[in-house]
Amino acid sequence: MQLSELVSRYDERLRTDDFADVDASANGLQVGPEEKHVERVAFAVDAVAETVEAAAGADADLLVTHHGLSWGGIERVTGRQYGRIAPLIENDLALYVSHLPLDGHPELGNAAGVADVLGLANLEGIGHVGPETIGLRGDAGGVAREDVRERLESELDHGGTGVRALEFGPETVEDVAVVTGAGADFLDEAVEAGVDTFVTGEPKGKTYHEAKEAGINVFCGTHYGTETFGVRSLMDLTERWGPAVTYLDVPTGL
Repeated sequence: MQLSELVSRYDERLRTDDFADVDASANGLQVGPEEKHVERVAFAVDAVAETVEAAAGADADLLVTHHGLSWGGIERVTGRQYGRIAPLIENDLALYVSHLPLDGHPELGNAAGVADVLGLANLEGIGHVGPETIGLRGDAGGVAREDVRERLESELDHGGTGVRALEFGPETVEDVAVVTGAGADFLDEAVEAGVDTFVTGEPKGKTYHEAKEAGINVFCGTHYGTETFGVRSLMDLTERWGPAVTYLDVPTGL
């Protein structure tokens, strides 16, 4: 498949252009020529030296990640940036990135993956960034709070660090909001929406008291652990389109 065709399919499916004014990430093709033939695509959460080198070692033509290299522009290609960009160019390896478009996508997104782990029903968007939403809210059906923790503990790629639980809400969970990664700032929106449980990746120092004062459960499954679902979904979709695929798992435990 040609790179331009693959990029066009990603952009259309993820509505990349709709996030241009609300996401600091330069979503879409970040590194690469206008055209090349793509036979193998590697997928990873982060575009870092380790995953770039692994993708090159797997003879990939394209690396697709959730976290890319450009956040509001690149001023200098030196130091860490050079160490990440140089091997892409040296190995003729293109880089495609999808940040917020992949977080809240109702089918392919990270929040959708966590919602599926928890068996949430009647999903709707939550976590507003401008006119877009980057999370999902759904009906948990009256599951025990401990079962929620155990499901997340067993299914998330948290690197062995486990799931942090702030159990300030009810023992029976009915309504859950999911905003993955660094989603702690959306806790107030979840509280205002009336949910009893909030799932995100990493907490902030203020999260403890905000959750306690609001009487809501919070589960933090690590930034990495809550954001593997999107790139895995894109990998499955890409494989159906024809190219060979490789997943590069580099958990951070954070």
